Amino acid sequence: RIKETGTITFSYRNGAPPFSFKDREGRVRGYSIELCVRVAAAIQKALAIPELKIDWVSLEASTRLEAVASGKVDADCGTTTITLSRMQTVDFSVPVFVDGGGVLVSAKSKLARLANLKGKRIAVIGGTTTEQALVGALNSIDAPAVLVPVTNGAEGMALLTEGKVDGYAGDRTVLANLRLRARNPGALVFVAGDFSYEPYGLALRRDDPDFKLAVNRALVNLYRTGDIDGIFQRWLGALGKPGTLLHAMFYLNTLPE
Repeated sequence: RIKETGTITFSYRNGAPPFSFKDREGRVRGYSIELCVRVAAAIQKALAIPELKIDWVSLEASTRLEAVASGKVDADCGTTTITLSRMQTVDFSVPVFVDGGGVLVSAKSKLARLANLKGKRIAVIGGTTTEQALVGALNSIDAPAVLVPVTNGAEGMALLTEGKVDGYAGDRTVLANLRLRARNPGALVFVAGDFSYEPYGLALRRDDPDFKLAVNRALVNLYRTGDIDGIFQRWLGALGKPGTLLHAMFYLNTLPE
């Protein structure tokens, strides 16, 4: 179908920089976006077609997987965590990133540990693995919080900076980037410790092994050749060097051809 139409359709979450977002000029950009652009280029070459158009569809966390499963989009390029329960409806590429869940709070709040969040109002994007993991982590230490559902990072950060919630929970790298872009980054700090393990993958349909193979072949080639280093530096370098876990993820997924 892609060869016949000359079009591939990707979804993304706007407002999830540095992984996926739309800039002021209307361009869809980010770490996950560049990976999908590279995947499209590899598929274009494999199909030997002169041009391959990418259609970008902006979706929220609550609708992205249904769009993949129904065939509305060919793949989701954002911050989707690979889970066994999600594999009941969609498939995934090899991992593209590894993150952990964190909580941003006001530096003046003195909320240093997860246990300090008991009874506090914590914003989190509803229907995500982050929300589930946060509830589990807080319940396990007898520190349940009042969760305030939001639809995206901008909404969560606005509630936090306006003092309407005590914290905003999300994937640590996304939070670090949002803090970096905040008007007063020094006014926000992380609660100590991560509360979840978040391996990201590109969500794909379950019934298309040939497409999955093409996607994985393109990603593995980026890891094998080292081209992933430039992509990482471009989008994530400002947040620090890749950790041991991420290095291991790239190495373990450098599969032989």
